[in-house]
Amino acid sequence: MPEETIVIGGREFAVACQDGEEHFLRSAAAMLDAEAKVMLDQLGRMPPDRMLLMAGLLLADKAAGIDEQLRAATARTAELEAEVARLNAAPTPEPRRVEVPVIPRSLLDAMGEMAARAEALADETEQKLAPSE
Repeated sequence: MPEETIVIGGREFAVACQDGEEHFLRSAAAMLDAEAKVMLDQLGRMPPDRMLLMAGLLLADKAAGIDEQLRAATARTAELEAEVARLNAAPTPEPRRVEVPVIPRSLLDAMGEMAARAEALADETEQKLAPSE
């Protein structure tokens, strides 16, 4: 069982760990050391057991917050997965019928003829009303 020397709050500690776990121990020690340094900067020097306790409590508080976020994210993921499953299981909706108004060609032709007649009548009326030269 390997023994690692870790530094927390400026103090060295010898800690044993399982083979292959050294990286995790160093990573955890670095997190604990970061919390201890913040606390020592704010409060000054303190006994090692109190420093470790306070740093551990700060990390535990952060972990509790992350656990709560994880629970909320897991619950939301479950809700969304249930919604996706519900939508996938639902029958495909019938296509909606959309009616687009179409003016028949015969009506367009009739309207064109009426417009031409109206213009002809307007021209004829203008000619009759125009003063003779």
